[in-house]
Amino acid sequence: MSTGIRQPNIKSVFYPPGGLLMWIIIYLELITFGAVLVAMVLYSKDEPSIFHDSRLQLNTTFGAINTLFLLVSGFFMALTVTALKANNLSKSKVYLKLTMYGGLLFLGLKSIEYFDKIEAGLTMGYNTFFSFYWMLTLFHVIHVLVGLVILASVYRTMIKNPEKLIMEDVEASATFWHMCDLIWLLLFPVIYLVF
Repeated sequence: MSTGIRQPNIKSVFYPPGGLLMWIIIYLELITFGAVLVAMVLYSKDEPSIFHDSRLQLNTTFGAINTLFLLVSGFFMALTVTALKANNLSKSKVYLKLTMYGGLLFLGLKSIEYFDKIEAGLTMGYNTFFSFYWMLTLFHVIHVLVGLVILASVYRTMIKNPEKLIMEDVEASATFWHMCDLIWLLLFPVIYLVF
């Protein structure tokens, strides 16, 4: 199915995909996560054995699978944008659904991991490592949830009012979703592999 998706009028380096405001938000988010990761590394210098022993209690396989879920989901998000730019609404709907499924799979596996940690008593107050673990991963989960709400809104527009679909909005949602991927790609190695 083909539809006339409204394309952005401004095409320059000063107007990146998703809009300038979205990129400002992304930079602020990356600075925030980066600062907390740096703080985590600095704290680990004071308690190296606690950080090492705590990291060994994480399920690296779950972390790796979740990385795969988000990377594949991000790939389908890129295909969604590409299909829309080619004016192929039916393909973009399929790709966007697959994007959202990837996010839901991430949340499902993360929930299992959280349940296992809570059952083992490895909550936020357990030690410094788990304080950082919970703070960083829960903040990321909130971003994934917000991203899924944004994607669901775009999908709803695709289904109910495709004539109102604006490419800038789709690009902004894709940019936010890719930010979630990028943040996880920073969190996974530092939290699950380094210490």
